[in-house]
Amino acid sequence: MICCTYVVPKPKIMASIKTVLRKKKLTDGTYPVCLRVTKDRKTKYFKTIYNALPKHWDNATGTFNKGYNNYIQSNRLLLKIKARALKTYSDLEIEKDHFTLEDFERQFRVESNPVKLSVFSFWNEIINEMITAGRTGNARANRDTYNSVKLFLNSTSLFFQEITPTFLNKYEVFLRSRGGTDGGIGVRMRAIRALYNMAIERKVVKRSYYPFNSYKISKLKGKGIKKALNIDEIQRIINMDISKHPDLIDTRNYFLFSFYTRGMNFADMMKLRWSNISGDKIFYIRSKTKGKFTIKILPPVREILDYYCQVNKTQYVFPILLKDNMTPSQIENRKSKTLKKYNKDLKEIAKICKIEKPITSYVARHTFANCLKQKGVATDVISESMGHQNVSITQVYLKELDSSVLDEACELLL
Repeated sequence: MICCTYVVPKPKIMASIKTVLRKKKLTDGTYPVCLRVTKDRKTKYFKTIYNALPKHWDNATGTFNKGYNNYIQSNRLLLKIKARALKTYSDLEIEKDHFTLEDFERQFRVESNPVKLSVFSFWNEIINEMITAGRTGNARANRDTYNSVKLFLNSTSLFFQEITPTFLNKYEVFLRSRGGTDGGIGVRMRAIRALYNMAIERKVVKRSYYPFNSYKISKLKGKGIKKALNIDEIQRIINMDISKHPDLIDTRNYFLFSFYTRGMNFADMMKLRWSNISGDKIFYIRSKTKGKFTIKILPPVREILDYYCQVNKTQYVFPILLKDNMTPSQIENRKSKTLKKYNKDLKEIAKICKIEKPITSYVARHTFANCLKQKGVATDVISESMGHQNVSITQVYLKELDSSVLDEACELLL
């Protein structure tokens, strides 16, 4: 006789979710009413707004009895809390093959706390994290967008589910009505998109609500024409009699230093340390792209470095950050203040040198590329020198710069 043993498979263990009266007596003699969730032999308690005496509580049903004041309404709320917990558990089962009580807690607390779903509350949290991490530029950009959205709504009540494609289109119209350009609007929209992605990552909102599958930021491409000086104009700045304008010596030095160092931007010049200089080379990492640069020190750059070696005694090359060990917020504030003066002084230099084009800090980078182009330098060499990821970026970049070659070609028709 052959005996067969049939093993009954163990059923899938569901979580135990129940409202209970905890055995932890409070100072007023009552006990806290909690939602108890048990999974994989582990238990977590979630406090409700209620406390009660044992005589007003039915342990079997996990509800208030008739002796509790407003017991009908209170029991309805307890049922809603329990239903929300069951739904959260069910959603997690669908989303994940395995999840922990910590996963449940993270999602349940978010869904049961409307304040956490507030865009502005979450945004403030992210901005503070950026400041703590020293990402003050990102923090400032987010704060500017935060204030802009608040002005658009004229309210601080906004939930992530309310940021729909329609909402974004209306916000775009609002920004255009206030003189916003594609480039500026794109900056605002990218800040909102990044915030939404962080909210999804942290389980504050579900991915199914994501509005940027329909609303495309790619349509917002800045169409501003890049400005650049030609070789003759840069020579006027080099040859200006700075002795007549001693208040402009730093501004002219910053502009020429940027020009001769492949268009080093203001933020990188501001943070440039003497330790970044070795022999006849400057070594630095560009803040924007994290690309590594090694730049040969040309005679005009050496002259500028020698000047500041005598007048600036901090670890920094230029007298922009006036002391060592400044906090990220202090650095950002100093950058904003100095850059504003720098751009204002550049307009004065343009006037003195009889240059009719508007000059800003970024024009030095455009001018570097333009002058190499005028000298017949190959596009791939210009691309490498500027740290572009590929030549196509440089081709677009150069296409928007000086059009003197085209102008001269057209004059052949006369």
